[in-house]
Amino acid sequence: MIPTRLTYWLIHPVWLFYLLAAIAVAVFLAGVYCHAAVWRKMAAGRPIRFSWLRLREALADSLTGRRIFRGDVAAGLMHTFILWGFFLLFIGTVLVAVDHWFVSFLRGDLYLGVETALDAAGLMLLAGLLWALGRRYLQRVPRLERGRSAAGIPLALILVALTGYLTEGCRLAAQDPAWGGFSFAGWRLASLWPDIQTARAFYPFFWWLHGLISLGFIAYLPYSRLFHILAAPASVYLKDEPPPVIPIEERETVQEVYDVRQAVFLDACTRCGRCVAVCPATGAGEPFSPRDYILWAKETLKRKYHPLSKNPAAGSNAPLPGNGFSEARIWHCTTCRACLEVCPVYVATPEALRQTRSKVVEAGSEVPDALSQTLKKVHKYNNPWEATKTRRARWSEGVEIPDLTKDAVNAEFCYFVGCTTAMETRAQSIARSFTAVLNHAGVPFGTLGRKEPCCGDIARRAGEDGLFEINREDCTALFEDCGISQVVTSSPHCFHTFKNTYARYGILEDEASRTHFTARHYTEVLAQLVVDGRLRFGQDLPLTVTFHDPCYLGRYNRIFDAPRKVIHAIPGIRLKEMAHHGPDSLCCGGGGDRMWQEELDGDPKMSVIRIREAEAVGADMVITACPLCLIMLEDARKAADLEDKLQVMDLN
Repeated sequence: MIPTRLTYWLIHPVWLFYLLAAIAVAVFLAGVYCHAAVWRKMAAGRPIRFSWLRLREALADSLTGRRIFRGDVAAGLMHTFILWGFFLLFIGTVLVAVDHWFVSFLRGDLYLGVETALDAAGLMLLAGLLWALGRRYLQRVPRLERGRSAAGIPLALILVALTGYLTEGCRLAAQDPAWGGFSFAGWRLASLWPDIQTARAFYPFFWWLHGLISLGFIAYLPYSRLFHILAAPASVYLKDEPPPVIPIEERETVQEVYDVRQAVFLDACTRCGRCVAVCPATGAGEPFSPRDYILWAKETLKRKYHPLSKNPAAGSNAPLPGNGFSEARIWHCTTCRACLEVCPVYVATPEALRQTRSKVVEAGSEVPDALSQTLKKVHKYNNPWEATKTRRARWSEGVEIPDLTKDAVNAEFCYFVGCTTAMETRAQSIARSFTAVLNHAGVPFGTLGRKEPCCGDIARRAGEDGLFEINREDCTALFEDCGISQVVTSSPHCFHTFKNTYARYGILEDEASRTHFTARHYTEVLAQLVVDGRLRFGQDLPLTVTFHDPCYLGRYNRIFDAPRKVIHAIPGIRLKEMAHHGPDSLCCGGGGDRMWQEELDGDPKMSVIRIREAEAVGADMVITACPLCLIMLEDARKAADLEDKLQVMDLN
């Protein structure tokens, strides 16, 4: 006899199963439609670019879970067991349906191979699910949620797998086929039934139980966190999709900017807690976590745009039941991007949160008083520090530096000093040192003197898009008037704004208004001078140093090697890395406009946690390459009582 299986053996009435299956699929599709309706609303008719490269990356990330393995191999293996166990069982179910309804091909050796593979897939799924529950409730991995709802889905899937094995064991006990051993797991369960008659009696019961649980799970999937199965590949595909840009002629009439990426990102979140584990605000004990924000933002979006929302007009500032998050907490985020660095599905929390800030600023609610005053200074005086425009170039008093707004100079580039470096006393040494190095190396350059405007980073991070537009237009117009084609900055924030944000916002501008300049950070210039032999260090410095990677230099722009190349070129220096460095660097707490806010709740401060890491490696000096980081770490050194033990210096 050729090995095969009789579909719907002893199952009556079959039409009832199909009716229930149709209902389950209809409920499933309705749930998918609700998500898709929100996505479509957020797309606002804007087309999404198709890319084969992005599609391949999305499939590779989704099918291998390669980002899940980063930093947690156990989690990667667990996820692989669940994903591929579930996926192979789904494929097996599809093959059985095709065999029954269209082409009968599951017989002989092929059938036996499929039976063995499905039994192995079921064991993979069970192992992964039990492992997941063990990590959550026995091992108690700190970043994982442990409420009852977190156990519901794994337990439901375990029931699906167990009832499937019991159904198979009943069938094998009742039929006793010669090839039963190929279904190795079900074959062992066949011994649970003492005789064929008992097995035949129980088989329909377990079949229907397995079918009902499976159909119920299918119907529930789009309404649960498991919807990330569908949303995650879309999120990975959209990770490099630029945010929407409104044409100039439409900006006055557009009331709200919609971004489909944010809706997809929020649905893709698996609530794995990796973002919580690396968030500096959470680590400092502040009432903020990226996961809570995502859940709140998702619920806010659902209230407003979900087709079945009962209260679309509900205020977004209402706390979300269950985690108490409200929009007042969005100002704790430093936009350091550590969460995006570890997120398996590329949920861009900083950008989503920035858009939330934009809506808050537009509504005029919940903006910290100090930040509000800072934005007014930027608007009126073109800097966040002082109520004056006259002190912009005071840092250069006594030094002959060409002013590109006045002099016709054959400059290699424009040195854009930046607000903090120009105005804040502790950071002015960065500008003086860098200009001294350039003069020593014979590099022709110039500055914008007193006419240097604010780049707009402060307004951008705060969500004050109108002010950012003014700053951007001022800068690009001045660069154009002065014929500037290359800009070098002190601040990674200015660098990122010029290099990435300006270019993005200039996509739909007319040709005359587009950005026609390139931007570099000063560490890149110093590293190139070292490589070219134009910058040499003669005196040994017998110091042990550590380098603090600024978030907007490292994670945002992947510049990790340039500053270290300069440090290694200094004779006598010994560089020791902190526990968190490179892409895993720990934010000092100055980003995301935190520098210009009142002190937020947290004990200890982020900057103190960071300076303690430097102390732990036995460093004599902490080196950084950002004026904001310099100020934050200097304050932390004093707060941690390390003034006699540890120095804080900029690379300049």
